[in-house]
Amino acid sequence: MRLLRAAGRVAVPWKNGGGVTREIAASPEGAPMDAFDWRISLAEVADDGPFSAFPAVDRTLTVVEGRGMELTVGGERLVVDERFVPRDFPGDRATEGRLLGGPVVNFNVMHNRDRAVVMTSVVRGRLPVVVPDRSVVVAVALRGTTVLEAMSPGAGRVTLERYDAAVLDGHAVVLATDGDAALVTIRLREA
Repeated sequence: MRLLRAAGRVAVPWKNGGGVTREIAASPEGAPMDAFDWRISLAEVADDGPFSAFPAVDRTLTVVEGRGMELTVGGERLVVDERFVPRDFPGDRATEGRLLGGPVVNFNVMHNRDRAVVMTSVVRGRLPVVVPDRSVVVAVALRGTTVLEAMSPGAGRVTLERYDAAVLDGHAVVLATDGDAALVTIRLREA
């Protein structure tokens, strides 16, 4: 299990310069914005405007702070106004965002659809998490505290505070949260 604490993240301008993002994890690690297999981040949105386009990329946006956004994705309206409810949309279609009542922070998952299969869910309470073969799971505390306890006796326990993350690669844990935690399951496609 690899821990990724929120405190060390650096704010980086968006690809289009319209906001800032804080990368949580990506593969390959350190990949530029046009060459990742998958990327998980927190995006701070303070103004209405266009989203960056990413060819062959699918996105999942989850509002974690603020009232939400109305997106126009390739001419279709998508309202993202419930906190902690993931919403999927293609990242290569022209997308405009309009804030519904002030700034928001979005939990953002992007993946190249030709190289990875990704599922994002938000969980509450207690849940066993088993990492599927040839996959990785990233757990992120979105609200409250999340505890990950290894199922193997004596293998340890980790506490995640808000926006801390853990990368689970081949581990089975019990996740317990007093708030909301994201689980992102990623399987790279075989070449």
